[in-house]
Amino acid sequence: MINTGSLRLRITAWYASLLAGTLIVFGASVYLGLERYLDWTLERMLVAECRTIATQLLSQLPAKDAAWLATEINEAYAPEVNGLFIRVVDQSAGVVYLSGAPKDGTFDPGRIPFPRDKEMDGSRKLQFGSGNRLLIHSMTLTTPDGNRFIVESGAPYHQIEVVLHGLLLTLAIYMPFVVSLAVAGGYWLMRRSLQPVDEITKRAEGITSTNLSERLPVIRSGDELERLSISLNRMIQRLDNAFEHINRFSADASHELRTPLTILQLELEGMAQNHRSDAALGDQIGSALEETHRMSRIVESLLTISRLDAGEVKMDKSHLDLGELAASTAGEMKLLAEEKSLGLHLHAETGVHVAGDRVRLQQVIVNLIDNSIKYTPVGGMIEIRVGGEGNCAVLQVSDNGLGIPVDPSTYPVWKNAVSLAASSSFQYKYYRKNSDGSVTWECYPGNGNCNANRSLIMPSSGTVNLNDTVSWN
Repeated sequence: MINTGSLRLRITAWYASLLAGTLIVFGASVYLGLERYLDWTLERMLVAECRTIATQLLSQLPAKDAAWLATEINEAYAPEVNGLFIRVVDQSAGVVYLSGAPKDGTFDPGRIPFPRDKEMDGSRKLQFGSGNRLLIHSMTLTTPDGNRFIVESGAPYHQIEVVLHGLLLTLAIYMPFVVSLAVAGGYWLMRRSLQPVDEITKRAEGITSTNLSERLPVIRSGDELERLSISLNRMIQRLDNAFEHINRFSADASHELRTPLTILQLELEGMAQNHRSDAALGDQIGSALEETHRMSRIVESLLTISRLDAGEVKMDKSHLDLGELAASTAGEMKLLAEEKSLGLHLHAETGVHVAGDRVRLQQVIVNLIDNSIKYTPVGGMIEIRVGGEGNCAVLQVSDNGLGIPVDPSTYPVWKNAVSLAASSSFQYKYYRKNSDGSVTWECYPGNGNCNANRSLIMPSSGTVNLNDTVSWN
């Protein structure tokens, strides 16, 4: 479907319309101008013939006869051959000379009427039933002996019509060709002119919060496009600075909170040791100590995420069996699932190997399973599948919980859950984060929510054997 709102299409259409209108006006002007010029040239030729016959031939008639006049006119103008009409009339004696019918039969000289009084010494146009037109010029002459003659010379419009028809045919053939060529050339020029904008768009689509150090190409055109590309790069620079400030603040805040939380944890542990006899107070201190441990873990996670975003954490990559890692991690968390009477099932294909940081990947798997345990109702079911899709290894955690609202604003919740393994090259369905590690959710709309079906996709570093499967309940 044609995009009628496209700037490229609108400019090309305007250019084509303007060019077509200009060519039409030019063609009409040339046609009318040539028609007037040919009419004028034909009339001048007829006037010259009448004057020549009147001044050079009729002046000798007293000494010559009508036969001599006919011979001279036929030899000089050959009316029958050239399709001309010539008539000489003596007002006192009648017709002195009348040319014969032309060979093409365009008109009959004997049927041409005599000029009226107002047509004397002027031109008139006659049209016959066959559509042929004839231009006739009349001239009067009075000889010294007092005789009055009327000299008429005429020629058909056929030759003029042939020339005009050829011009019209040429314009009809070449004008659409010129317009089409101009449209194609204009569209190509517009496409080439806007190609840098496409390049900027592609580069901008690839810039995320993880690669704000990249910049868009600057169009060196000296116009609005160059100013736009420079302004966009400045905006990206400001965003980069803002993200660096946020990461630095998170890292600094997490680092500053570690010391007071550690001191608070030690003091609470000491209080718990000193008040073992007071059960109520011991329970309160134990609850406060548990929350302190939880806050410490959150602070450690924030600090780790900040370091990951800043590229300060080194990954210890190695070749891992993803199925074995998922089985061991799920086995450690099976007790948590049994506390809520949840069924935890594993289906792992053997030989699914990946390259990544074992600790980070295990933390991601723990987060996925832990989320399913938290948000799946009592008596629910959690399934863990490990397999291969093409050249990728896939770990999928699904449950029958309430699901997640279909709202992009929930993305930051999952972004932190997977950032710890972002450099391990995985995808997390359904929202793509980047080519190395992206968050994408597999969404199955139901009551406005997405079911909790989360997949970890990593490039496989070994051969995936789809025939051997390990499963346990």
